[in-house]
Amino acid sequence: MTLAQVSSDPSNEPEAPDAPGAAAVSPSDCGRRDRKKLATRQALRNAALQLVADRGFANVTVEDIAEAADVATRTFFNYFPSKESAVIGADPGRVEQMRLSLLARPSEESPIEALRSVLVGYTAAIAEELDDLGEGRDAWFSRLCVVRTDPGLLGAFGAHIAQIERTLTGALADRLGTDPTHDLYPALVTATALASVRVAALYWSANGATESLAVLTGRAIDSLADGLIHGKAVAVTPAGSQGHSPQPEVKPEASGTNEGSHAG
Repeated sequence: MTLAQVSSDPSNEPEAPDAPGAAAVSPSDCGRRDRKKLATRQALRNAALQLVADRGFANVTVEDIAEAADVATRTFFNYFPSKESAVIGADPGRVEQMRLSLLARPSEESPIEALRSVLVGYTAAIAEELDDLGEGRDAWFSRLCVVRTDPGLLGAFGAHIAQIERTLTGALADRLGTDPTHDLYPALVTATALASVRVAALYWSANGATESLAVLTGRAIDSLADGLIHGKAVAVTPAGSQGHSPQPEVKPEASGTNEGSHAG
């Protein structure tokens, strides 16, 4: 997709919710409208990535990104709160979906098992969405390479992870029936699991994005759950090498796990 593929005509402006009593909108109209919104979001993300890669983060403004994507500046803010969010691809709706997914995990799963499922699903869903939109692994790689080298963006990435951490800590506390303000366990488990995700993502980009980020994320969390034994540490196939890294072994399901006892 080129940066100017999204037209700047008013039909590409995000549409307000239908007013009470308005005529019903057909499913085909809803699908077309959603596709336009996705295309606009994608154009803004592509523009942000390309401009930052070309000029450096400090030399790119929101107005620059909007102009490159051929939309109004006010349209930019309907999709992203800041230029940092556009580069990182932060999506509050996805964070809420993660919360709901964690709450819906089977009650017999331990906290780390439930978080692993949600976080691996999170990385897999993002990769699948980017592939569907034509962005693919190369854009993930470009974004994370920029994040790794820019102090300002690294801080924004950390803030995004912190938002996810707060949300999932609350959801995990609900699963455990505990108060996270008085029990450090939900925050501790969530923070360590998310540290695995963050390290896996940055390590993945540093090694040329040679394999599935979701697989690497699962392997990183498994390493954490196994006690961070050095001989079982995560490994990535270096860029340019032949072959594929083995798939993570399937861990046997825990029997009789009692979340209330904080079994991890």
